[in-house]
Amino acid sequence: MRRGTFRDETVDYAAVGATQAPDLMQFPPEGSIPAEQSWRLGSGEERFATATESLLTWTPLRGAGLSISNVHPAAGPGYTGVSYDADGTPVGPARREAEQRFDAEGTPYVSAGTSIHVSGRVDGYRADADLRVILAVEEPRRVAVALGTVGGSVVRGEELFLLEWRPNDEVWFTVRAFDTAVSALYRILPTLVRRRRTRLFERYLKAVSPLFAS
Repeated sequence: MRRGTFRDETVDYAAVGATQAPDLMQFPPEGSIPAEQSWRLGSGEERFATATESLLTWTPLRGAGLSISNVHPAAGPGYTGVSYDADGTPVGPARREAEQRFDAEGTPYVSAGTSIHVSGRVDGYRADADLRVILAVEEPRRVAVALGTVGGSVVRGEELFLLEWRPNDEVWFTVRAFDTAVSALYRILPTLVRRRRTRLFERYLKAVSPLFAS
C-alpha cells in the first residue's frame, strides 16, 4: 500500500480534504458548490489495474484536453502512514514512500505534495490553474487522489478522483469536488461553475473509461 497526505498553507481554500466526506453534497464547505458523479468502468482485477495506472499518470487531466507542466514532486520521501483493518486496528508499521515512479514520457507519477500547472479549455471553459496533490492513496482495492487549487483558476477548491474494486468485482470511478467562484463573472453567474464542472466530469470519464474511448 502506498499512502500519502499533504497539508500546508499554499492552497487557496480552507476546507482541505473535504472531498473525502461522503456527505459532501449535503454539507459542502461554506460558499462552495459541490459536485459528485460515479461510473462503472467494468469488472475484475485487470480493469482496476488499468484504471489505476491511468489515474496515477495524470490521464484524467490529460484526457480532458488539459496540458500539464511544471510537475514538481514534494522534496524528500513522504510518510505513508499505518495500514488499518476494517475495525480500525493497525495491521502494519508506518513506512516511507517508495522510490518515485515515472510514466513513459518521464513525468513523475502522482504523489502527495506534488505541484503541477494545468492549462487549457474544456468546451470553452477555462481550466488554467496551479494545483497541489493533497492526498494520494494506493491500496489493493482502492486508489484515491485529491487535487487542491493553489492559484490562477477562475474557481478555488478541491477535486477527488476515487477508484474502487468492490467486493462484487465491479470497478467504479468516482469524482467528487467543490468549487468556489473566484472570477467576477463566475460569482455573478454561479451556473457557469456548475456547467464547467459538468464538462470536466464528462471529459474525465471519457479519459478513464474504455466504454467512452474514441
